[in-house]
Amino acid sequence: MFGRKMKPPRSVPLRLPQSHMGMAAVLINLALITGLLITTVVTMPGAHAQDAAAPQNGEIIRVVAFGDSLTAGYGLKPGQAFPDVLQMALRSRGHTVAVINAGVSGDTTAAGLARLDWAIGEDADAVIVELGANDALRGQSPDETRANLDKILQRLSARGLPVLLAGMRAPENWGSDYRDRFNAVFNELAAKHGVLLYPFFLDGVATDPKLNLSDGLHPNPRGVSIIAAGILPKVEDLLARVRARREVQTNAAR
Repeated sequence: MFGRKMKPPRSVPLRLPQSHMGMAAVLINLALITGLLITTVVTMPGAHAQDAAAPQNGEIIRVVAFGDSLTAGYGLKPGQAFPDVLQMALRSRGHTVAVINAGVSGDTTAAGLARLDWAIGEDADAVIVELGANDALRGQSPDETRANLDKILQRLSARGLPVLLAGMRAPENWGSDYRDRFNAVFNELAAKHGVLLYPFFLDGVATDPKLNLSDGLHPNPRGVSIIAAGILPKVEDLLARVRARREVQTNAAR
């Protein structure tokens, strides 16, 4: 999906590809159409279904994974999505944590911004922001992507929530200028808002057919495991920020 050259979709709104288009372009269009038509079930941050199995050795930290189909677990069975796998990895390392799946397939940064306030409940302690893949696949202006993510980070900062921004990379078919402008968005915004950054969410997984579903775009269970393992140290840094914030709040209340 990323880092290789593909034939772009013909237009937006999306239409089925013409017969002369290459298979790579067919996959891109079908993935986009699927993302637009299928909305996965979102576990709201206020729900406590995942908390029942949480470790009991401390106050639980609720991390909201806020993203698109890569977070939602498109094409995977229950329990195989990124938030589930990440939660298991964190708990195996002794963290008392619940990772809430707030991913919606097909979401762009604009769609994420539109649902931000209701998707991240008052009980959230931290947020992983994973958005931008659909912007890049559609060739949306990097300036629009930057503006939307900027507003998302502003609102989360206003709530005092620690954030881990998961970066994305543009496919090569839009040209080097677009690629460079889009890819720079995440570094720039992480520095501006002082949030943690994981440079590329699909690092080690993108374009590998053994680690993706047949559409070539969404990670399979093996791919999700690699993503979770790669991002794990940054998430532990995120948890450390939550604990530091709680300590400040506790000291201020004394």
